[in-house]
Amino acid sequence: MKNSFLTHVPPMGIYETLYAFQNAFGTYMGEKGTHPWSQGFPLTTQIPGGPKMPEDIKIDSDDLKYPKAWGQPELRKTIAEYYNHHYGSSIDLENVMIFAGGRPGLIALLMFLEKDIQVRIASTEYTPYYDMLRLMNRDYELIDSTIENKFNPTIDQYIGNDSNIRKLILLSNPCNPTGITRHGNELKELVEKASFSENGLLVDEAYELFHTPPVSALEHIKDIDNSNLFVAGAATKGLQTPGIRIGWVVAAKKYIEILGNFSSFGMGGVSRPSQLYALELFNQDRIELARKAIPEFYDSQRDRYGKVFPELGLELFSGPGGFYHWCKLPGELTSVEFNERLFSQGAAILKGTDCDMHRLEENSHLKQFFRFSFGPLLPESYDSDIEILNNALNK
Repeated sequence: MKNSFLTHVPPMGIYETLYAFQNAFGTYMGEKGTHPWSQGFPLTTQIPGGPKMPEDIKIDSDDLKYPKAWGQPELRKTIAEYYNHHYGSSIDLENVMIFAGGRPGLIALLMFLEKDIQVRIASTEYTPYYDMLRLMNRDYELIDSTIENKFNPTIDQYIGNDSNIRKLILLSNPCNPTGITRHGNELKELVEKASFSENGLLVDEAYELFHTPPVSALEHIKDIDNSNLFVAGAATKGLQTPGIRIGWVVAAKKYIEILGNFSSFGMGGVSRPSQLYALELFNQDRIELARKAIPEFYDSQRDRYGKVFPELGLELFSGPGGFYHWCKLPGELTSVEFNERLFSQGAAILKGTDCDMHRLEENSHLKQFFRFSFGPLLPESYDSDIEILNNALNK
Protein backbone atom coordinates (compact mmCIF):
# COMPACT_ATOMS: atom_id res chain seq x y z
CA MET A 1 0.00 0.00 0.00
CA LYS A 2 1.52 3.27 -1.15
CA ASN A 3 0.59 5.38 1.87
CA SER A 4 1.26 2.72 4.52
CA PHE A 5 3.84 3.56 7.17
CA LEU A 6 4.35 -0.07 8.27
CA THR A 7 5.61 -3.03 6.29
CA HIS A 8 2.98 -5.75 6.16
CA VAL A 9 3.83 -8.94 8.04
CA PRO A 10 1.63 -12.06 7.91
CA PRO A 11 0.76 -13.93 11.12
CA MET A 12 2.52 -17.09 12.17
CA GLY A 13 1.09 -20.05 10.23
CA ILE A 14 -0.95 -21.44 13.12
CA TYR A 15 -2.89 -18.20 13.36
CA GLU A 16 -4.00 -18.50 9.76
CA THR A 17 -5.50 -21.87 10.73
CA LEU A 18 -7.12 -20.34 13.80
CA TYR A 19 -8.67 -17.52 11.74
CA ALA A 20 -9.91 -20.02 9.13
CA PHE A 21 -11.37 -22.16 11.91
CA GLN A 22 -13.19 -19.19 13.44
CA ASN A 23 -14.70 -18.28 10.07
CA ALA A 24 -15.84 -21.85 9.47
CA PHE A 25 -17.03 -22.82 12.96
CA GLY A 26 -18.14 -19.45 14.28
CA THR A 27 -16.20 -19.41 17.57
CA TYR A 28 -12.59 -19.14 18.69
CA MET A 29 -10.52 -22.29 18.99
CA GLY A 30 -10.22 -23.19 22.66
CA GLU A 31 -13.75 -22.19 23.61
CA LYS A 32 -16.24 -24.74 24.93
CA GLY A 33 -17.18 -27.27 22.27
CA THR A 34 -13.89 -26.99 20.36
CA HIS A 35 -10.98 -29.42 20.16
CA PRO A 36 -7.63 -27.55 20.22
CA TRP A 37 -5.40 -30.17 18.61
CA SER A 38 -3.64 -27.38 16.71
CA GLN A 39 -2.60 -25.62 19.91
CA GLY A 40 0.84 -25.71 21.48
CA PHE A 41 -0.03 -25.27 25.14
CA PRO A 42 -0.26 -27.66 28.10
CA LEU A 43 -3.04 -28.13 30.61
CA THR A 44 -3.01 -25.17 32.98
CA THR A 45 -4.85 -27.13 35.67
CA GLN A 46 -3.37 -29.65 38.09
CA ILE A 47 -2.50 -32.82 36.19
CA PRO A 48 -2.98 -36.30 37.69
CA GLY A 49 -0.29 -36.75 40.32
CA GLY A 50 1.11 -33.30 39.63
CA PRO A 51 1.55 -30.19 41.78
CA LYS A 52 -1.21 -27.69 42.39
CA MET A 53 -0.99 -24.40 40.56
CA PRO A 54 -0.23 -21.43 42.86
CA GLU A 55 -3.42 -19.48 43.48
CA ASP A 56 -1.99 -16.21 44.75
CA ILE A 57 1.21 -14.26 45.20
CA LYS A 58 1.99 -11.47 47.62
CA ILE A 59 2.71 -8.11 45.99
CA ASP A 60 3.87 -4.97 47.79
CA SER A 61 4.66 -1.47 46.56
CA ASP A 62 8.20 -2.43 45.54
CA ASP A 63 6.78 -4.97 43.10
CA LEU A 64 5.04 -2.18 41.21
CA LYS A 65 8.35 -0.49 40.40
CA TYR A 66 10.31 -0.99 37.19
CA PRO A 67 11.84 -4.47 36.93
CA LYS A 68 15.56 -5.08 36.54
CA ALA A 69 16.75 -5.13 32.92
CA TRP A 70 18.19 -8.66 33.29
CA GLY A 71 15.31 -9.91 35.46
CA GLN A 72 14.85 -9.99 39.21
CA PRO A 73 17.95 -11.41 40.95
CA GLU A 74 15.86 -13.85 43.04
CA LEU A 75 14.39 -15.51 39.97
CA ARG A 76 17.68 -15.56 38.06
CA LYS A 77 19.40 -17.16 41.07
CA THR A 78 16.60 -19.71 41.47
CA ILE A 79 16.76 -20.74 37.81
CA ALA A 80 20.55 -21.11 37.99
CA GLU A 81 20.22 -23.29 41.10
CA TYR A 82 17.56 -25.38 39.37
CA TYR A 83 19.92 -26.29 36.52
CA ASN A 84 22.85 -26.85 38.88
CA HIS A 85 20.80 -29.18 41.07
CA HIS A 86 19.11 -31.23 38.36
CA TYR A 87 21.74 -31.22 35.60
CA GLY A 88 25.02 -30.77 37.44
CA SER A 89 25.84 -27.47 35.74
CA SER A 90 27.87 -24.72 37.41
CA ILE A 91 26.16 -21.47 36.49
CA ASP A 92 25.10 -18.50 38.58
CA LEU A 93 22.53 -15.74 38.25
CA GLU A 94 24.76 -13.74 35.90
CA ASN A 95 24.41 -16.54 33.35
CA VAL A 96 20.61 -16.09 33.26
CA MET A 97 18.40 -13.40 31.74
CA ILE A 98 14.61 -13.23 31.99
CA PHE A 99 12.40 -12.52 28.96
CA ALA A 100 8.66 -12.18 28.40
CA GLY A 101 8.41 -15.77 27.16
CA GLY A 102 10.77 -17.94 25.16
CA ARG A 103 10.37 -16.34 21.74
CA PRO A 104 11.54 -12.83 22.73
CA GLY A 105 14.74 -14.42 24.00
CA LEU A 106 15.28 -16.24 20.71
CA ILE A 107 14.58 -13.08 18.72
CA ALA A 108 17.02 -11.05 20.84
CA LEU A 109 19.77 -13.61 20.25
CA LEU A 110 19.20 -13.58 16.50
CA MET A 111 19.03 -9.78 16.51
CA PHE A 112 22.52 -9.41 17.92
CA LEU A 113 24.13 -12.37 16.19
CA GLU A 114 27.23 -11.23 14.28
CA LYS A 115 26.42 -10.73 10.60
CA ASP A 116 28.94 -13.27 9.29
CA ILE A 117 27.48 -16.16 11.27
CA GLN A 118 25.38 -18.67 9.35
CA VAL A 119 22.43 -20.24 11.15
CA ARG A 120 22.08 -23.97 10.45
CA ILE A 121 18.64 -25.40 11.12
CA ALA A 122 16.61 -28.49 10.23
CA SER A 123 14.10 -28.14 7.40
CA THR A 124 11.29 -29.42 9.68
CA GLU A 125 11.19 -27.22 12.75
CA TYR A 126 9.19 -24.94 15.06
CA THR A 127 6.92 -22.70 12.99
CA PRO A 128 8.10 -19.20 14.14
CA TYR A 129 11.78 -19.91 13.38
CA TYR A 130 11.08 -19.17 9.72
CA ASP A 131 9.59 -15.77 10.53
CA MET A 132 12.36 -14.93 12.99
CA LEU A 133 15.16 -15.71 10.54
CA ARG A 134 13.46 -13.92 7.65
CA LEU A 135 12.58 -10.74 9.56
CA MET A 136 16.03 -10.61 11.20
CA ASN A 137 17.54 -11.03 7.71
CA ARG A 138 19.76 -13.84 8.91
CA ASP A 139 21.83 -16.03 6.62
CA TYR A 140 20.69 -19.59 7.17
CA GLU A 141 21.21 -23.05 5.72
CA LEU A 142 18.54 -25.75 5.89
CA ILE A 143 19.51 -29.29 6.89
CA ASP A 144 17.32 -32.03 5.43
CA SER A 145 14.81 -33.30 7.98
CA THR A 146 12.57 -35.67 6.03
CA ILE A 147 11.02 -39.11 5.94
CA GLU A 148 14.30 -40.40 4.51
CA ASN A 149 16.28 -39.60 7.67
CA LYS A 150 13.28 -40.05 9.97
CA PHE A 151 13.29 -36.30 10.70
CA ASN A 152 16.53 -36.72 12.64
CA PRO A 153 19.56 -35.04 10.98
CA THR A 154 22.95 -36.17 12.22
CA ILE A 155 25.26 -33.94 14.22
CA ASP A 156 27.76 -33.89 11.34
CA GLN A 157 25.00 -32.71 8.98
CA TYR A 158 24.19 -29.87 11.35
CA ILE A 159 27.81 -28.77 11.58
CA GLY A 160 28.58 -29.15 7.86
CA ASN A 161 31.91 -29.41 6.06
CA ASP A 162 32.94 -25.77 5.62
CA SER A 163 35.26 -24.89 8.49
CA ASN A 164 35.75 -21.36 7.13
CA ILE A 165 32.20 -20.32 8.08
CA ARG A 166 31.18 -19.40 11.59
CA LYS A 167 27.93 -21.22 12.41
CA LEU A 168 25.12 -21.20 14.94
CA ILE A 169 23.16 -24.44 15.11
CA LEU A 170 19.56 -23.78 16.12
CA LEU A 171 17.18 -26.53 17.17
CA SER A 172 14.28 -27.25 19.48
CA ASN A 173 14.92 -30.19 21.80
CA PRO A 174 12.59 -32.06 22.22
CA CYS A 175 11.66 -31.01 18.71
CA ASN A 176 8.46 -29.16 17.95
CA PRO A 177 6.73 -30.62 15.88
CA THR A 178 8.25 -34.11 15.71
CA GLY A 179 9.09 -34.94 19.32
CA ILE A 180 12.53 -36.21 18.24
CA THR A 181 14.77 -35.75 21.30
CA ARG A 182 18.56 -35.65 21.54
CA HIS A 183 19.72 -36.87 24.94
CA GLY A 184 22.51 -38.73 26.67
CA ASN A 185 25.72 -39.21 24.69
CA GLU A 186 24.17 -37.81 21.50
CA LEU A 187 23.34 -34.51 23.18
CA LYS A 188 26.75 -34.49 24.86
CA GLU A 189 28.44 -34.89 21.48
CA LEU A 190 26.33 -32.10 19.99
CA VAL A 191 27.27 -29.72 22.82
CA GLU A 192 30.97 -30.58 22.56
CA LYS A 193 31.14 -30.25 18.78
CA ALA A 194 28.91 -27.21 18.31
CA SER A 195 29.50 -24.88 21.28
CA PHE A 196 33.10 -23.74 20.91
CA SER A 197 35.53 -21.85 18.70
CA GLU A 198 33.86 -20.88 15.41
CA ASN A 199 30.65 -22.75 16.23
CA GLY A 200 27.71 -21.91 18.44
CA LEU A 201 24.67 -23.86 19.64
CA LEU A 202 21.24 -22.46 20.48
CA VAL A 203 18.94 -25.07 22.03
CA ASP A 204 15.29 -24.17 22.57
CA GLU A 205 14.29 -26.30 25.55
CA ALA A 206 10.65 -25.27 25.89
CA TYR A 207 9.71 -28.98 26.12
CA GLU A 208 12.48 -29.93 28.57
CA LEU A 209 10.12 -31.70 31.00
CA PHE A 210 8.18 -33.59 28.31
CA HIS A 211 10.69 -36.42 28.06
CA THR A 212 11.60 -39.25 30.40
CA PRO A 213 13.88 -38.20 31.97
CA PRO A 214 13.79 -34.42 31.45
CA VAL A 215 16.64 -33.26 29.24
CA SER A 216 18.89 -30.18 29.03
CA ALA A 217 22.07 -29.35 27.13
CA LEU A 218 23.34 -27.70 30.32
CA GLU A 219 24.05 -31.18 31.69
CA HIS A 220 26.96 -31.40 29.26
CA ILE A 221 28.71 -28.03 29.55
CA LYS A 222 31.52 -27.62 32.07
CA ASP A 223 32.49 -23.99 31.50
CA ILE A 224 29.64 -22.06 29.91
CA ASP A 225 31.52 -18.74 30.15
CA ASN A 226 34.08 -19.99 27.63
CA SER A 227 31.48 -21.40 25.25
CA ASN A 228 28.98 -20.29 22.63
CA LEU A 229 26.16 -22.36 24.12
CA PHE A 230 22.78 -20.66 24.45
CA VAL A 231 19.88 -22.43 26.17
CA ALA A 232 16.37 -20.98 26.02
CA GLY A 233 13.78 -22.13 28.57
CA ALA A 234 10.34 -21.01 29.66
CA ALA A 235 7.59 -21.50 32.22
CA THR A 236 5.20 -21.92 29.27
CA LYS A 237 5.12 -25.70 28.88
CA GLY A 238 6.52 -27.85 31.69
CA LEU A 239 5.56 -25.35 34.39
CA GLN A 240 2.07 -25.08 32.82
CA THR A 241 1.85 -21.27 32.76
CA PRO A 242 1.92 -19.87 29.21
CA GLY A 243 -0.11 -16.87 30.35
CA ILE A 244 2.48 -15.37 32.71
CA ARG A 245 4.92 -14.92 29.76
CA ILE A 246 8.13 -15.84 31.54
CA GLY A 247 11.09 -17.26 29.64
CA TRP A 248 14.86 -17.11 30.02
CA VAL A 249 18.17 -17.49 28.24
CA VAL A 250 21.20 -19.15 29.83
CA ALA A 251 24.57 -18.25 28.30
CA ALA A 252 28.06 -16.93 29.01
CA LYS A 253 28.07 -13.84 31.21
CA LYS A 254 29.45 -11.68 28.39
CA TYR A 255 26.44 -12.57 26.24
CA ILE A 256 23.94 -12.02 29.06
CA GLU A 257 25.44 -8.55 29.53
CA ILE A 258 24.69 -7.73 25.88
CA LEU A 259 21.13 -8.98 26.18
CA GLY A 260 20.63 -6.96 29.36
CA ASN A 261 21.96 -3.83 27.67
CA PHE A 262 19.36 -4.36 24.95
CA SER A 263 16.63 -4.75 27.56
CA SER A 264 17.62 -1.41 29.11
CA PHE A 265 16.43 0.45 26.01
CA GLY A 266 14.46 -2.07 23.95
CA MET A 267 12.44 -4.09 26.43
CA GLY A 268 12.45 -2.45 29.84
CA GLY A 269 12.48 -5.72 31.73
CA VAL A 270 9.65 -8.16 32.42
CA SER A 271 6.60 -7.90 34.70
CA ARG A 272 7.66 -8.22 38.33
CA PRO A 273 4.38 -9.89 39.41
CA SER A 274 4.88 -12.51 36.69
CA GLN A 275 8.40 -13.12 37.94
CA LEU A 276 7.07 -13.54 41.48
CA TYR A 277 4.60 -16.14 40.23
CA ALA A 278 7.43 -17.94 38.45
CA LEU A 279 9.37 -18.05 41.72
CA GLU A 280 6.44 -19.95 43.26
CA LEU A 281 6.59 -22.44 40.38
CA PHE A 282 10.23 -23.18 41.22
CA ASN A 283 9.49 -24.04 44.85
CA GLN A 284 11.75 -27.04 45.47
CA ASP A 285 9.04 -29.51 46.51
CA ARG A 286 6.80 -28.38 43.69
CA ILE A 287 9.46 -28.62 40.98
CA GLU A 288 10.47 -32.10 42.14
CA LEU A 289 6.86 -33.24 41.77
CA ALA A 290 6.48 -31.52 38.37
CA ARG A 291 9.63 -33.18 36.99
CA LYS A 292 8.13 -36.56 37.88
CA ALA A 293 4.45 -35.99 37.06
CA ILE A 294 4.72 -34.06 33.79
CA PRO A 295 6.75 -36.73 31.93
CA GLU A 296 4.58 -39.54 33.32
CA PHE A 297 1.26 -37.95 32.40
CA TYR A 298 2.27 -36.85 28.92
CA ASP A 299 4.05 -40.15 28.21
CA SER A 300 0.75 -41.89 28.94
CA GLN A 301 -1.13 -39.49 26.65
CA ARG A 302 1.44 -39.95 23.87
CA ASP A 303 1.21 -43.75 24.16
CA ARG A 304 -2.57 -43.76 24.32
CA TYR A 305 -3.08 -41.80 21.11
CA GLY A 306 -0.06 -43.40 19.45
CA LYS A 307 -1.52 -46.91 19.79
CA VAL A 308 -4.76 -46.12 17.97
CA PHE A 309 -3.58 -43.63 15.32
CA PRO A 310 -2.15 -46.35 13.01
CA GLU A 311 -5.49 -48.17 13.23
CA LEU A 312 -7.10 -45.01 11.80
CA GLY A 313 -4.72 -45.13 8.84
CA LEU A 314 -2.22 -42.55 10.12
CA GLU A 315 1.52 -43.14 9.80
CA LEU A 316 3.50 -41.92 12.80
CA PHE A 317 6.98 -40.39 12.82
CA SER A 318 6.81 -39.12 16.41
CA GLY A 319 9.74 -39.07 18.81
CA PRO A 320 9.53 -39.66 22.59
CA GLY A 321 9.41 -35.97 23.62
CA GLY A 322 7.03 -33.04 23.59
CA PHE A 323 3.25 -33.34 23.56
CA TYR A 324 2.68 -33.81 19.84
CA HIS A 325 2.26 -36.62 17.38
CA TRP A 326 3.84 -36.07 13.96
CA CYS A 327 1.51 -37.82 11.54
CA LYS A 328 1.20 -38.56 7.84
CA LEU A 329 -2.26 -38.75 6.28
CA PRO A 330 -3.32 -41.75 4.16
CA GLY A 331 -3.74 -41.80 0.39
CA GLU A 332 -3.62 -38.38 -1.27
CA LEU A 333 -5.32 -36.51 1.60
CA THR A 334 -3.56 -33.23 2.45
CA SER A 335 -3.55 -31.42 5.77
CA VAL A 336 -5.42 -28.51 4.19
CA GLU A 337 -8.25 -30.83 3.13
CA PHE A 338 -8.13 -32.62 6.46
CA ASN A 339 -8.60 -29.35 8.35
CA GLU A 340 -11.58 -28.48 6.18
CA ARG A 341 -13.18 -31.74 7.29
CA LEU A 342 -12.28 -31.11 10.94
CA PHE A 343 -13.51 -27.51 11.11
CA SER A 344 -17.17 -28.52 10.89
CA GLN A 345 -16.65 -30.76 13.93
CA GLY A 346 -15.02 -28.03 15.99
CA ALA A 347 -11.47 -29.35 15.61
CA ALA A 348 -8.24 -28.39 13.83
CA ILE A 349 -4.66 -29.58 13.46
CA LEU A 350 -1.43 -27.74 12.58
CA LYS A 351 -0.60 -28.27 8.91
CA GLY A 352 2.76 -29.88 8.18
CA THR A 353 3.50 -27.14 5.66
CA ASP A 354 3.62 -24.64 8.54
CA CYS A 355 6.62 -26.57 9.90
CA ASP A 356 8.39 -26.69 6.53
CA MET A 357 11.28 -24.22 6.67
CA HIS A 358 11.28 -24.22 2.85
CA ARG A 359 7.71 -22.80 2.91
CA LEU A 360 6.72 -24.52 -0.34
CA GLU A 361 3.01 -24.78 0.61
CA GLU A 362 1.20 -27.05 -1.91
CA ASN A 363 4.58 -28.18 -3.29
CA SER A 364 5.89 -29.09 0.15
CA HIS A 365 6.93 -32.65 0.92
CA LEU A 366 5.08 -32.10 4.22
CA LYS A 367 1.68 -31.31 2.69
CA GLN A 368 0.30 -34.65 3.91
CA PHE A 369 1.77 -34.24 7.41
CA PHE A 370 0.17 -32.67 10.44
CA ARG A 371 0.99 -32.02 14.08
CA PHE A 372 -1.56 -33.32 16.57
CA SER A 373 -1.32 -31.72 20.01
CA PHE A 374 -2.43 -33.63 23.08
CA GLY A 375 -0.96 -30.88 25.28
CA PRO A 376 -4.25 -29.27 26.38
CA LEU A 377 -6.34 -32.47 26.30
CA LEU A 378 -7.88 -34.07 29.36
CA PRO A 379 -7.86 -37.88 29.45
CA GLU A 380 -11.67 -37.93 29.25
CA SER A 381 -11.65 -36.26 25.82
CA TYR A 382 -9.96 -39.28 24.24
CA ASP A 383 -13.06 -41.13 22.98
CA SER A 384 -14.56 -38.07 21.31
CA ASP A 385 -11.16 -37.14 19.85
CA ILE A 386 -10.83 -40.52 18.18
CA GLU A 387 -14.41 -40.42 16.92
CA ILE A 388 -13.90 -37.01 15.29
CA LEU A 389 -10.61 -38.08 13.70
CA ASN A 390 -12.17 -41.25 12.38
CA ASN A 391 -15.12 -39.33 10.92
CA ALA A 392 -12.81 -36.86 9.16
CA LEU A 393 -10.54 -39.57 7.79
CA ASN A 394 -13.43 -41.58 6.39
CA LYS A 395 -15.54 -38.68 5.12
